[in-house]
Amino acid sequence: MNIDFPPPSKGTYNNAGGCRQLANYLEHEDLERMEKGIYTEGFFNLTEENLYKADVIEDIDTNIGQLLKTDAKFYVIHVSPSEKELKTMGNSEQEQAEAMKRYIREVFIPEYAKNFNKGLSAEDIKFYGKIHFDRDRSDNELNMHCHLIVSRKDQSNKKKLSPLTNHKNTKKGAIKGGFERTNLFQQAEVGFDKLFDYQRDLQETFVYCNTMKNGSLKDKLQMQEQELKQPQKPLVSEIENNKKQERTSVGAGIQPSRQTFGQSNDQPAGQSNSCRNIELNALSSLFSILPTAADVSNPNPEEEQPLKKVKKKKKGRRIG
Repeated sequence: MNIDFPPPSKGTYNNAGGCRQLANYLEHEDLERMEKGIYTEGFFNLTEENLYKADVIEDIDTNIGQLLKTDAKFYVIHVSPSEKELKTMGNSEQEQAEAMKRYIREVFIPEYAKNFNKGLSAEDIKFYGKIHFDRDRSDNELNMHCHLIVSRKDQSNKKKLSPLTNHKNTKKGAIKGGFERTNLFQQAEVGFDKLFDYQRDLQETFVYCNTMKNGSLKDKLQMQEQELKQPQKPLVSEIENNKKQERTSVGAGIQPSRQTFGQSNDQPAGQSNSCRNIELNALSSLFSILPTAADVSNPNPEEEQPLKKVKKKKKGRRIG
């Protein structure tokens, strides 16, 4: 599960003014899908669905009590499941969309509220969600994800809430509470697994990816040791797909193709896994500092070893 907070900008994500530009952008996919007669999803919040864009804009833009002109009025959050997670959420786009709304309402927003450390609940958060089914610059088969517009102020229009603050559980000073982003990522992942009975591999966890990206060499090695201790799970779907391909190829008189090492069935050639790349980089950096076999046999390579003199055999004199 990938969760990110895109930084404010002067374009679509400009949050110092109103949210009309962002709301218009979030509807662009609907027009394309409606022209093709494909299923679409409207805006939703904690309790309502298929809300009008005009109502979303008005509700967010009027919930700005005591905010300065240059202050952020709202924040944007992207919630993007992996292909494997999406397959767990449903077999069709509609099933996956319903599962996503359930996850946002029952897991993500409650955890978002809790991590401000101000005694807030999901009912205190003013937000609107919009589900998209396609993602630019992606070759994945499944790309459903959710955009959230979250008001800077709570439902009462009294408390300021910023998920981008660097304060964490502060009890003194102007900012009280702060926000625990790392804990949000971890708890949102745990909540997803419980909600959908998802069996998450170690390599998919936030802890693993965060350690392999930001951890020390010692932490990375410990994580790799933990990974090696895990029992290997048979890739049933991959094995079945390979068998089907081989049967089809043999029946057609074609030599069955071999899959590239490290490439899964749902991952096109050339596409890399970020966590795996981080792991390989960590290993390469480790091996680079270890002595090679040549270094061990000759600890001082700059000192040449003396060559042994070869004795020449004396030729005997011929008599007669």
